[in-house]
Amino acid sequence: MNLEEHAEELASDLGVDKEEVKRDLENLVEYSVPVDEAKGNLRRKYGDGGGGDATPASKDVADVETGDSNVSVTAVVLTVGKRSIRYQGEDQVIYEGQLADGTGRIDFTSWVEFEYEPGDTLRLGNAGVREWEGDPELNIGQETSVETVDESLDIGADEVGGDRGLAKLAPGDRGVNVEVTPIEVESKVIDGRDGETEILSGVLADETARLPFTDWDPHPEVEEGASVRVENAYVREFRGAPSVNISEFSTVRALERTVEATESAPSLDIGEAVDSGGLFDVEVTGNVVGVRDGSGLVERCPECGRVTQGGQCRQHGAVDVEDDLRTKLIFDDGTGTLTVVLDDELTAEVYGGGLDEAREHARDAMDREVVADAIRETLVGREFRTRGSLSVDDFGATLDASEFAETDGDPAARAEALLAEVGE
Repeated sequence: MNLEEHAEELASDLGVDKEEVKRDLENLVEYSVPVDEAKGNLRRKYGDGGGGDATPASKDVADVETGDSNVSVTAVVLTVGKRSIRYQGEDQVIYEGQLADGTGRIDFTSWVEFEYEPGDTLRLGNAGVREWEGDPELNIGQETSVETVDESLDIGADEVGGDRGLAKLAPGDRGVNVEVTPIEVESKVIDGRDGETEILSGVLADETARLPFTDWDPHPEVEEGASVRVENAYVREFRGAPSVNISEFSTVRALERTVEATESAPSLDIGEAVDSGGLFDVEVTGNVVGVRDGSGLVERCPECGRVTQGGQCRQHGAVDVEDDLRTKLIFDDGTGTLTVVLDDELTAEVYGGGLDEAREHARDAMDREVVADAIRETLVGREFRTRGSLSVDDFGATLDASEFAETDGDPAARAEALLAEVGE
């Protein structure tokens, strides 16, 4: 059964206009709400045949729940952004951002023109509610009434407007403004929704952090070493970390001041880093307590680069493998554990030789595992400081290292200091 048939069935059951139901159903499905769940939401919205006459509950932001079908709220606009999405084969402009009252914050998406600015206090009537990544989000559509009200709401420390430092950004942020220096910029052509599309990607930096970015409508101001202000960006998750997205509706202009790119990464305990859910650039210190399988002299598929087993790639089957160096370390500091992955260059440093030396070592021993054994003997039981990009998923936490070095100082003295701290 397609959406047209689902909408016709709902309209017949509920006694409401089919086109209105179809529009609501399409909006929910567009945001990945399963069809059965979407239909249930619409049945609650229209009162199972009541024609939608039920008055939406008036709620504080903190009381809005994903199970609500539609609500009325009064809140201050914190941020508002604008971008285009592909909807049923056509481009559609949506507005999105965040609202707040004295009880909390909530994201919103408007499917209709939204002419309000950060700082405006709005009364929304009959706003839809959907679940987005586990949290409720308000949907503003044709059936939603929106009016500005002369009412002062105490929103505490919430910041009105989208100005943020990179360190404050999180996946899901919309309508944000950043002042940054692009420190890596690469132009590439991808297979986009309209065929081959040129984009820019790389790394942005400010005084607080570094984050990856994508400019989907390349702006000439985004060039390496420039200092620019980007307005109306949105943030997605990329490999477990925030990524800044610049769209056709974003504005980019050169700054008179110079944005200093931080050279350092935030230094965190492993437990704290893992709890963050993912970080693009972080430094942790810990002990190597083990070397995982798949380390040392490994074989990769020449097509996709995956590590193979017995000459077999999971995607491409039997392949002519290529040798490479890689190390996967179990890293622990007492607050948590993660896997640190060293690439070929860092592996060569800790092994004490490159690919040719590793091959010769393996041939002499008639065992490829001797390379991993040598790395294990060198690293296990010692403390190191490492920096890189951290991702966290259902399989655990993994840090792809860009730097890896043994710490300075006396290990016994550090242990005594730690024991003293714990005993306080």
